[in-house]
Amino acid sequence: MTDNIPANGGAEAGAQLQLQKVYIKDASFEVPGAPQIFQEQGQPQVQLNLEHKVGTLGQDVYEVVLTVTVTCKLEEKTAYLAEVQQAGVFGVIGFDAASRDAVLATYCPNVLFPYARQVISDLIQNGGFPPFLLQPINFDALYAEQQRRQAEGQGLSGNA
Repeated sequence: MTDNIPANGGAEAGAQLQLQKVYIKDASFEVPGAPQIFQEQGQPQVQLNLEHKVGTLGQDVYEVVLTVTVTCKLEEKTAYLAEVQQAGVFGVIGFDAASRDAVLATYCPNVLFPYARQVISDLIQNGGFPPFLLQPINFDALYAEQQRRQAEGQGLSGNA
């Protein structure tokens, strides 16, 4: 897969993004109160945590790991904890540093998310719980918010 992706119009004409590999780096599912938890009544409270990390594998080759953690509680008891580290190897060639960082923080997690969503859904359902549909995530908005916070942090430290 090779795409020419202009990031805010800043990518050069020869910029390429190559998806080289998608894989599960780690997955876990826990039901600490089984089997008693299946008899509990109440409204489940679901918490979602997302994290992504980028590692350099070589020149213009990066591993992006998207970690999705879903914790479901009934009252104060943990019904289940599902976590997946969905990873991919991406070739990112010909981008300036800012555009490359944006692609690694937005486009790559967007590619990995459907895989992670499926694994999470399968883990939960295979664990004996009702199907769970993880809603889409706007990684572009998350990245923009992160950039805004960093800019504010730099502005505050510059005034000290």
